[in-house]
Amino acid sequence: MGDIKSAREIAMEKVEQLGEPTDEERLRWKYIPEGEKLAARYIKEGCNLVAELSQYQENVKTYIVEGAQGILIRNINLPKDERAKRLNRQVMDGLKVLKSDKVGVENVYSKMRRIFNHYVEQGEQQRKQAYEALKSEFEAKVQEAISQQLGVFAGIRIDVERQPQFQEEWRKIQIQIDSQYVVLLDEYKQELRAIA
Repeated sequence: MGDIKSAREIAMEKVEQLGEPTDEERLRWKYIPEGEKLAARYIKEGCNLVAELSQYQENVKTYIVEGAQGILIRNINLPKDERAKRLNRQVMDGLKVLKSDKVGVENVYSKMRRIFNHYVEQGEQQRKQAYEALKSEFEAKVQEAISQQLGVFAGIRIDVERQPQFQEEWRKIQIQIDSQYVVLLDEYKQELRAIA
């Protein structure tokens, strides 16, 4: 019978097979997180990306930009409120600074803006209609339950909007409505990642 190896021994053998990391891998490990920190500072403090990038040598800028882009792209979201709209503008401006293909970026941005506008205009209508339909449905169910419990003449009114079941159903509906926009937005984010 062969030797039985521990999980640690197996892991150590795999690490030995990997070999030493290349210089490029070391640069990536060091500077992509630096770029992520830069993007976080840009979002929180509004630092100047061009000035910050100029402090790095040319051979590491690509890793800094890669890390920063990842964070910025992740922060593009549906414009659910004014704060989200402002953040989207800021992040999109920052990405445009980092990307060299400005025309490609602007083409993707125009698609994103159409989604954002549709979300704000028609999406708001969809949400209002869905909310009212859900509210009517819940009110009917509650009135029916009260009538069965207390009789036909029970004139009790219950604010269904405050009921946890109503809130939970409303959250599910909102997620369902938003998901159609999120799918498209994610596609556009992928396009942005691919642009140089």
